[in-house]
Amino acid sequence: MAAVNGHANGHINGFTEKMGGRFSHIPRTIDIPVQEGVEDEAVEVDLVDLIDDPTELCTLLENEHVDKNLWMTIAMAYAKQKKVDTAIEILNRSLGALTHGKSTEKLMIMSAICWMYLWKCREAPRLKQGSGMASDAKTKENYIHEATQIINEAARISPAYSPFFLNRGVLSLLRASQPLSAKGPQNKSEQTDVLIQGLKSFEDALRASANKNMMAMMGKARVQFALGKYPDALQTYQHVLERAPDIVDPDPRVGIGCCLWQLDHKDAAHSAWERAIEVNPDSAIAKTLLGLYHLQHSSQFPITDPRFVDSYKKGISDYITPAWKTSIMMPLPCVTLGSYFLTKGKWDQAEKLALRTIEMSDTNPVISDGWYLRARKEHYAGSKELALDYYQKSDAGRGGDEAGYLPAKFGIAQIKVLMGDLSDAKYRLEKLVQTAKIPEAMSLLGTLYAEEAFSAVEKEDRSTEAKKASSLLEAVRNSWRDPKKNARPDVIVLLNLARLYENDQPDKSFQCLQQVEKIQLDMIPESAKPVKEEDQDEAAFALKVKEMLPPQLLNNMGCFQYQHERYAEARELFQTSLKACVNIRDTDSTIDTDALVTTISFNLARTYEAEGMASEAKEVYDGLLQRHDDYLDANARLAYISLKEDPAGKGAAAIKELYKSASRNMEVMALYGWYLHKAKKRTANLAEDSEQRHYKRSLNDINKHDVYSLTAMGNIHLMVAREMRRDTDQDKDKRRKIYERSVEFFDKALSLDPKNAYAAQGIGIAIVEDRHRPQDAVQIFQKVREAIKDASVFLNLGHVYTELKQYARAIENYENALAKERSRDYQILSCLGRVWLMRGKQEKSLEAMKTSLDFTRSALAIAPEHAKIQVQFNVAFVQIQIAQLIYTLPDKERSLADVEAAASGLDEAIESFSAIAKSPAPPFPKNDIEQRANMGRNTMRKQLERAAQNQREYEDKNADRLAKAKEMREAEIRRREDEKRKIEEAKADERRKVAEERHRMQERDRELAEHRAEEERKAAEAEMTEDSDGNRVKRTKRKPAPRKRKQKGTEDTETEAGGSDDEGLVSGTPATGDEAVEREKPKKKKRKLERKSERKSKAQSKYKSSEMVVESDEDEVMVDAADTAVPDEDDAEIGEVNEGAGDEVPAAASQARKKANRIVDDDEDEDEE
Repeated sequence: MAAVNGHANGHINGFTEKMGGRFSHIPRTIDIPVQEGVEDEAVEVDLVDLIDDPTELCTLLENEHVDKNLWMTIAMAYAKQKKVDTAIEILNRSLGALTHGKSTEKLMIMSAICWMYLWKCREAPRLKQGSGMASDAKTKENYIHEATQIINEAARISPAYSPFFLNRGVLSLLRASQPLSAKGPQNKSEQTDVLIQGLKSFEDALRASANKNMMAMMGKARVQFALGKYPDALQTYQHVLERAPDIVDPDPRVGIGCCLWQLDHKDAAHSAWERAIEVNPDSAIAKTLLGLYHLQHSSQFPITDPRFVDSYKKGISDYITPAWKTSIMMPLPCVTLGSYFLTKGKWDQAEKLALRTIEMSDTNPVISDGWYLRARKEHYAGSKELALDYYQKSDAGRGGDEAGYLPAKFGIAQIKVLMGDLSDAKYRLEKLVQTAKIPEAMSLLGTLYAEEAFSAVEKEDRSTEAKKASSLLEAVRNSWRDPKKNARPDVIVLLNLARLYENDQPDKSFQCLQQVEKIQLDMIPESAKPVKEEDQDEAAFALKVKEMLPPQLLNNMGCFQYQHERYAEARELFQTSLKACVNIRDTDSTIDTDALVTTISFNLARTYEAEGMASEAKEVYDGLLQRHDDYLDANARLAYISLKEDPAGKGAAAIKELYKSASRNMEVMALYGWYLHKAKKRTANLAEDSEQRHYKRSLNDINKHDVYSLTAMGNIHLMVAREMRRDTDQDKDKRRKIYERSVEFFDKALSLDPKNAYAAQGIGIAIVEDRHRPQDAVQIFQKVREAIKDASVFLNLGHVYTELKQYARAIENYENALAKERSRDYQILSCLGRVWLMRGKQEKSLEAMKTSLDFTRSALAIAPEHAKIQVQFNVAFVQIQIAQLIYTLPDKERSLADVEAAASGLDEAIESFSAIAKSPAPPFPKNDIEQRANMGRNTMRKQLERAAQNQREYEDKNADRLAKAKEMREAEIRRREDEKRKIEEAKADERRKVAEERHRMQERDRELAEHRAEEERKAAEAEMTEDSDGNRVKRTKRKPAPRKRKQKGTEDTETEAGGSDDEGLVSGTPATGDEAVEREKPKKKKRKLERKSERKSKAQSKYKSSEMVVESDEDEVMVDAADTAVPDEDDAEIGEVNEGAGDEVPAAASQARKKANRIVDDDEDEDEE
């Protein structure tokens, strides 16, 4: 019989022969003794070429009453060839044959049968579905039941039979690994109880074998790992490896790596698994774990990074695929490879591997991954019901509810969205976001809230949902900035944020679009970018590259630039967007490029209009009408341009023709109403107002909720009320009712559109003009100013501030209105002239009145014919006011030139008043104007003549004094400028000196740091020595013997002895099988010096006998002692008493001790003094 070349459980430490594989002790042949005749004979049985039906062999064994070892050997031979069912049959026959044998023999056979069932359980599928199994095929649950029966039967024979301890432990592990169900553990608590029972069984097996059963120790480590006690499991696995370094099946190195992985020492885990591959190159589990390590490592890099490709490819090609080929039924490589096939779109292969994972795995998380793969496959295929079912099973595989599998929970929420159950989807996503800040979940939840905000009608609903959406999407956006998360920016998130910020925060919205632009540019491969020409500048090349971006993005960015009145940038973007349409038409035929080109061309033409390029705008509009002759908006813009260029001729005809062709279009009606407002004859009778009749028809016949028509009606009533007479109470009451009617129109418009700033502005005007509450109107106009950038807002603010006599603010707002109105509206110039006049009268400032005159003359220069009489009257009025002010000013505050200019202006005013009085429609009664002219001609002219005579005499008399005063004033100005210059030079010199001093201090600190580092390096070098092999090692310290110190003046002595720590450290994975030799570390001594203040308080001599020597092996105590001994700079340094291995003492240590002694002596000398 061949010798057994394997070893049983319970190896002692220190063996050198490499362990054989499973069943290595089975010989090639075996002799069965046959008792026939006198001499014993034997039948040789070949254990390599086994017969399929062992019935005759079993009959032979029964007839010859062979020993149980023969039964066991033959059964193991069948098991070695994976014929486990036959082996179980032989062992069951042996139980019948050994009925009258010893109980221990039967227990040994029953133990073998139990192991066979446990083996079959590991390889059996968990479920029958989808695997083509026969109806009578057994699952894991069946084999667990049969193994349990065997163990229970053995317990009735002998409960204390030690080999069954190991059986019970492995059975508990298998039972605990079953999914939570009615047939398995009911909940996590029961699962934990089963694992604890298994732990007790393994510990019983260890006690029975005097801690020599390595399989029991491996089982104990496995239970500790399953219970989450990773440090304990790591220590147990390492103990197994120390005692049996050649064990490879199962391999403790795999367990060590798993523990290190859970303890977040991933590189150390990688090393352990690599060692497992070196010891056993065919280890499928080690290859799988190494593959998972490389896949996890690849997740640290963006998918565009070459390192991601290399690491991912290495994990799949070098480890996962070979592991799967080695053991195609192993669930872990199956599910990993299935995920890879899923990303490649190989649905059928992924489905097969997922099914195999679910059927074969006995680990809940792996089963959960299998269901997740199936769910994703059905999700991609559009089978929402199946996908939802599989996602729920995947989630339940990891605990469900509060625990569960986060990707599966997210998948359920996605399916709920596809099914239209948004409430349930939001509820699940809210819980998911609260559990873990997953960017994908926050992105989907934010998108759902954003869509609700976009579709909401009421302002409050929209603001609430928009706030939630922006908060979630901003959190996702911030996660991209974290380099550890390595998250990729999502264009959809940025586009949703841009829409959310569009109205309230346009700058943020534009920033989002710019970020989208950058992402899109980065996605363009270098090979696809155009080649830069030699004479092409960077800006032109950048525009050329932008032509490869989506035209929709460029169009949106151009619209934002237009809204911010950056028309040149907007025009550039629209032009680039048109070129991008040509590129996208060549690459994607599914996009409607004609619609894009039409929209972008219209936007470009509007930009041309804003820039004053009317001919270019008309050319674009004409091109649009050639392609789409029914494009009403283009026709309307052409009519508007014609109206601006020729209000009375072609423009009026074009507007009327447009209105005739689309009289029921609300946009055209709005434009025609604007034309009527400009062209109509002013009247105080609402019934005769053509504009009022137009908007009344619009509201009555077409759309009674048209906001533009309602706002226009409110404005018409405002203008009529403003011009109404206020002579009697009846007139005032009628006027008040018209104002109230205008407010009703504005209020109706605001109820339909809460953000209608023009309607709010109308209410503000009514408050000022009717109720005379300018302060309330200021608040309204300021809010309106935040919403619209129109000249009318600043104009109204100027009016209100004028009423409040805040002339500086009024001037500022009038100037802003003038800047907004590029055509230099004469009315705004007139308002500026008016407010400067009022300011000049209040401050008695001649310069302010001159400014008023300049603005009023500018208004007269550009005023239309129907308004020239009014503006001319304003000019004459300002000239009269200047003449009056000049006459009242003291001689020292005016000059002769000012008086003469005022006299000249007075003559012009007299002539203007005379001409205005003779005009057919003077702005005021004719008699009043003639009286002003006569007053200027008779009274004011004479007053200015006397003022000129007095001013001439005053200047002649005080010419020298004025010259000296002027010279002194100029000298004082020069002196102040010199002083200011000197102060600035002194400050600059001080800043320079501070900078130089700071630089010197930095240099000095750097030199000190370098010097300190050099000293530390030398000190470290001094502590190094060479060992027997010539390697540089740190010098070990000999433990000094305890010694007594006698304090001066006392007979007491103090001694301390160092303690020892009995607790051992977890040993690392040994490289060889030799037993590690633990060396006791030498104990350290620290000298604890007293504080200087304490030494002064005690009447002690300067001998060191009063110091206490403290010993400790713990670093924490050493640190505390050091902190206590050196509280400040005045305290002495601590010198470490150090004795070398021989008689030689390092020079550096000796110098350190001498230095410490000198410092202590110096301090004590000071005490004596």
